[in-house]
Amino acid sequence: MAKTFEDVKEEIRDAMSGAERLSDEWSEPEELPSLKLPVQPFSETLLPEAFRPWIMDIAERMQCPPDFPAIGAVICLAAVVGRKIGIRPKRHDDWLVVPNLWGAVIGRPGIMKTPSLEEAMLPLKRLNVEAIEDHRRAESDWETAKVVRQAQAEVLKSSLRRKLKDKNDITDIAEELTTLSGDGERPRPRRLIVNDTTVEKLQEILQANPNGTLVFRDELVGWLRTLDREGHENDRAFYLEAWNGTGGYVCDRIGRGTIYVEAVCLSILGGIQPGPLREYVFEASRNGAGADGLLQRFQLLVWPDDPADWRNVDRWPDFKAKNHVFDLFWKLDGLDPLSIGAQQEREKGIPFLRFTEEAQEAFNAWREILEKEKLRSGEPEMIEASLSKYRSLIPSLALLFHLADVGAGPVGLDSLLRAFDWADYLETHMRRVYSGIGNPALSGAHALLQKIREGKVVDGMPLRDIYRKEWSGLDHKSLPEALQILDEYGLARMETVPPSENGGRPTVRIRINPKIGGTA
Repeated sequence: MAKTFEDVKEEIRDAMSGAERLSDEWSEPEELPSLKLPVQPFSETLLPEAFRPWIMDIAERMQCPPDFPAIGAVICLAAVVGRKIGIRPKRHDDWLVVPNLWGAVIGRPGIMKTPSLEEAMLPLKRLNVEAIEDHRRAESDWETAKVVRQAQAEVLKSSLRRKLKDKNDITDIAEELTTLSGDGERPRPRRLIVNDTTVEKLQEILQANPNGTLVFRDELVGWLRTLDREGHENDRAFYLEAWNGTGGYVCDRIGRGTIYVEAVCLSILGGIQPGPLREYVFEASRNGAGADGLLQRFQLLVWPDDPADWRNVDRWPDFKAKNHVFDLFWKLDGLDPLSIGAQQEREKGIPFLRFTEEAQEAFNAWREILEKEKLRSGEPEMIEASLSKYRSLIPSLALLFHLADVGAGPVGLDSLLRAFDWADYLETHMRRVYSGIGNPALSGAHALLQKIREGKVVDGMPLRDIYRKEWSGLDHKSLPEALQILDEYGLARMETVPPSENGGRPTVRIRINPKIGGTA
């Protein structure tokens, strides 16, 4: 029998009352527990004394966390020192640590990550500009000398022809021509900073820069993703080897031949946004492409809280503080390790310092705690892998602080204690970065809630449609677990819809609390 108008109105009333009942069934949504663990705030006492006024001036003028310029400055300090000098952290062992460092600053867009890093890189940039100018002059001189040698060779050739015609002795002319036959080695450019470069070009740059260089990438997750792609396995392996800074690298290719890089030493610096980083960490924790320890090599990885307030600071930079740091970088750029008491066991070996007796005892005690307690506590693999890198991080920082504050002799206790303080500070930030891997269900719940708020997941959406999106942390195993967490906090839940009369399978879909808007 055909429906009447009254029947249709009754169905609408029933549907509306059903929606009201569904809305009434939902409790008030609660806030999910935060994945962001608390972190230790930055203190200017962590910095070498020469850096403190300069870094705090940058942070105040830019109204950014001081962590950002501080990380940039310390990594630039590592880059300028490079392989000039290392440290042997054991009293009698030949274990050598080169103080090159990898680091990144994490923060939302617009929090001044890049401007603060650019400001912290100014001393290194100035040295880089000077190196470029020096190379231009040297290359000009080389070209001039080449023209002179060619002219001299032409004169000698004319004299040679005359002597040959007269059957005179040509030994002296032949020797002079041999001397002039080579143009000498063309000056190679010195590079302290590189940005967007292929690995092949980077190898060429490092051939001319055995002390190492700094790779700066404004958005590091994009760089990490590039290394994950098929066909970039050798690129990834190259960067993994470049972290130590102690060895060379040989690349054999049919087209390029054999490329031998005597010394491979890279410092790396950049910025990361929290969202892409969370996805990358999740994939790495699931033994994906990022599970080989590349991310854990970013020892200076910080994710500070946003500043509590903001004020307009409009004044000139502290030029005295800035120039003091510039002078320090210039001094370290021309460092003669042997003049400050470094030892060198072979002609091409890396000069090194050791700890004082007092500092050596302190380091041995700290190392024992690291090895016996922190690295055997059963924590997630990525956290243990990050902590294991502190074996080289602490001696590296101690050496850098010693060079900045003291400048000569064995590395003392004050510099080592400052490095210990950095270890405590950095560990809290590292744990914030990796906090989601210890609770994947909660991490997935946060990821799903974010998709809901972005409008990418809507009420009634089948779970299979969410799977097809292939979002990180929301696969067939993780999505139900994430929904269980959201259900516990009254945010969303699963609903199974029976098959229609025509058969088929039940449909599992997501139902979203209509009160979710505005929930933190």
